[in-house]
Amino acid sequence: MKIYGVIMAGGGGTRFWPLSRQERPKQLLNLSGKEVMVNETIDRLARTANKDDIFIVTNKTQAAAMKEVTRGRIQENHILAEPSARNTAACIGYAAMEILKKYGDGIMVITPSDAFIKNVEEFTRVLSVAVKEAENSDKLVTVGITPTFPSTGYGYIKYDVKDAGDAKKVEEFKEKPDLATAKEYVASGSYAWNSGMFIWKASVILKNFERFLPEIYADIVKIGNAMQKPEEQDVINEVYPQIKSISIDYGIMEQSEDVMVVPGEFGWNDVGSFDMLKVMHEEDADGNVVVGDCITIDTTNSVVYSSKKLVTTLGLDNVVVVETADSIMVCSKDRVQDVKKIVDQLKADNRKEYL
Repeated sequence: MKIYGVIMAGGGGTRFWPLSRQERPKQLLNLSGKEVMVNETIDRLARTANKDDIFIVTNKTQAAAMKEVTRGRIQENHILAEPSARNTAACIGYAAMEILKKYGDGIMVITPSDAFIKNVEEFTRVLSVAVKEAENSDKLVTVGITPTFPSTGYGYIKYDVKDAGDAKKVEEFKEKPDLATAKEYVASGSYAWNSGMFIWKASVILKNFERFLPEIYADIVKIGNAMQKPEEQDVINEVYPQIKSISIDYGIMEQSEDVMVVPGEFGWNDVGSFDMLKVMHEEDADGNVVVGDCITIDTTNSVVYSSKKLVTTLGLDNVVVVETADSIMVCSKDRVQDVKKIVDQLKADNRKEYL
């Protein structure tokens, strides 16, 4: 059965402001110093699916930049532009209908665009196990990350450890826990972090939309009926913004009894905030991540990022300093999750030039 790669790339990456902007968010940035994140994702996924069969779903405000950045890697008409952000259920349903209507049924391997994966060989092996499970059944398959510490920042998947195969039956999805609960999850050995990666047949996930999210399914069918017709784009522009905004996890995964998880450990990190740059860059002797032209004196446990100008720090601890052409952001390292509040304030002040 043909394998299709689907990369979800519509996020705003607001926790990476001022590097990340509406038209060039995190997935379009080169944070590793090697390649932009979405291209690293394409290259990893190309070990599982042919590049000619890889799709990207992004926001219309990012579509032009996405085409520019990925040119030569995937087909331009495989970049699907959402007229508005409607969460992961709409994104995945749209991609499934596009594939089924225009290219024929197959296995969808769906990944976020902005995760860091250290061990690509092991990641590819885990995906092959998940693909085989999805191909041989009508199950919904997800990839779980074997926890390496009791994280309170990830959702968890509880699975049946007694299952003999590499794919385990999912018993329950858990929200982000407090620290005590996270420690219990990790100690039990029967939980995985929710990676946001999914593997299933296009036809199977659409049947699940019809069962669990009938309103969204009806909208996706309207779009599908217009595909390859002159009115296709007009229908997408009209229908898509009206689709109910809900995640695939809430809408389908937590409702279905036919979910399997393939636990794996391959150096995965969702690089959700500036403190996580340490997974891409080695810390210096003082525990700092330093990128660009920087001088750090008596500075410890910090992130210092320069895009062009010389950035100097003296006598600082546990801070993040980021310089771009038009902005400088300084925050406590303990508050990196709140950087998006700066973006909210810029929106409230109508300072669009910084968004």
